[in-house]
Amino acid sequence: MTSLRSRFPRPATRPASPFGPDAIEVRPRALRVGDGWCASFAVTGYPREVGRGWLEPLCAHPGRLDVAVHVAPVPANVAAERLRRQLARLESGRRADAAKGRLADPDVEVAADDARDLAAGLARGEQKLFRVGLYLTVHARDEKRLEAECARVRSLCASMLLDARPSTWRTLQGWTSTLPVGVDALAQRRSFDTDALAASFPFASAELSATSGVLYGTTTNGSGLVLWDRFACDNHNSVILARSGAGKSYLAKLEALRSLYAGIEIAVVDPEDEYRRLAETVGGAYVHLGAPGVRVNPFDLAPGPDAVVRRALFVHTLVAVLLGAKPDPAATAALDRGIVAAYESVGITADVRSHARPAPLLKDLAAALDADVDPAARALAARLAPFTTGTHRGLFDGPTTTQPHGHLVVFSLRDLPSELKAVGTLLTLDSIWRRVSDPANRKRRLVVVDEAWLLMSDPSGAEFLFRMAKSARKHWAGLTVVTQDAADLLGSPLGQAVVANAATQILLRQAPQSIDTLAESFGLSAGERAYLLGAARGQGLLAAGVDRVAFTALASAEEDILARTGIEQTLDDTPDL
Repeated sequence: MTSLRSRFPRPATRPASPFGPDAIEVRPRALRVGDGWCASFAVTGYPREVGRGWLEPLCAHPGRLDVAVHVAPVPANVAAERLRRQLARLESGRRADAAKGRLADPDVEVAADDARDLAAGLARGEQKLFRVGLYLTVHARDEKRLEAECARVRSLCASMLLDARPSTWRTLQGWTSTLPVGVDALAQRRSFDTDALAASFPFASAELSATSGVLYGTTTNGSGLVLWDRFACDNHNSVILARSGAGKSYLAKLEALRSLYAGIEIAVVDPEDEYRRLAETVGGAYVHLGAPGVRVNPFDLAPGPDAVVRRALFVHTLVAVLLGAKPDPAATAALDRGIVAAYESVGITADVRSHARPAPLLKDLAAALDADVDPAARALAARLAPFTTGTHRGLFDGPTTTQPHGHLVVFSLRDLPSELKAVGTLLTLDSIWRRVSDPANRKRRLVVVDEAWLLMSDPSGAEFLFRMAKSARKHWAGLTVVTQDAADLLGSPLGQAVVANAATQILLRQAPQSIDTLAESFGLSAGERAYLLGAARGQGLLAAGVDRVAFTALASAEEDILARTGIEQTLDDTPDL
């Protein structure tokens, strides 16, 4: 045992260095570094095949464990010569065994096949050879705990088919090999090809990841990156459930921004005007419903067969949302007659040649109902009066003022009265769906419905959203449902169907009052329940089928500015008083 403390005594008046330990005591199997202890291991044996992110269990170890990977490229000519010699040794050994009548060694056969494959890859320029050293340093507060921690780490390595050897009598070299100084003092290296080295990259996640898609963040218990491609799933829909202030809109904005990088067109239904800064920054279109002069005519015809019939069906849904409930059978029949009469009043019939004429307005429907002799029709016209001649007529009192197009379209509903929020959401979704379902303009699209509980609280609106979730995949589109009220989404069969038709499900921090419902609907374990109850802002659980991963949302400084809400940005920019 050699003690550096005796060789380099520290004066009593000298302060401890902030950049390193005050002293190091070297022992055969461990080091005493400052007030703690550590032991190092060199990995000398590896599995024959490794998958992507195979180092993630080591990076996610709950104790303090330093993992160092030293990589040195081997020149192509040197690698080819070494492989040639290796193949010659293996082949000569096989021939010697065959000449003496011995059975072939399976390990030699496998090694020879691997060497041939690697040599062929090098010859074609598809692979390169690297010398890689993998070293581990375990830390603990005292020797007894260090021994227990070392046993845990070696057991973990054994489960990964790694042979971890202690750096006995070379403990100082082992420790320095795991410091971030790039020094490999142990020189216990193994040959890796390009694929094996890429799979060893520390930021690869072994839990849930994809080779393409959108970056959501990092794994909570490790350094892996959570990269997920919604368009590679069975359907492209997703749901984001979280309590207020958990970061659900923040995550939705990050996903929208990063999807734009991939050429995906985005449409957003924004009840609280949170996406305006994002739209202005990326040059998107911004439609401010509720502002003076901004109108949407629900009677506008879309191109395609049976245009009048399809519009009539939508007007039935719209009237049900306006009235807060579906009309009774007599009123429904009167409404259907009134819709046909409204179109005929402006000269629009089933003939396609008449569809270019200006569409009727909601007040034309009310006039047709009022002219009907059926008392149910006149009663329905009276109930529509606030939206045709009353205080809420601004949204419908005229033809549609804008038809926005572009890579990002945001429909802001903040200035609409609360009585019209659900109606505004329905109208914007209808406008978006016309563009999504247009066969002449097919491309990958995402439709983000923030605060979806506004629409899910109405049965007719929930049914429209359900139909959209069912049909989006056929038009190469994905629906993102964002809500803070999980009870409204999961408390009805239609809401449960929307969740069931979302291949990607994201749960952020939850309230204790809703965790039981979520646990039953998503099959959460006790640990997942506890994690969601105590998750920090931006932390959550991404579930795709039976695969789940806990992650933390990750954003750059520029993305963070765009993803925050206006009030958060104002508070952060305000100096402390």
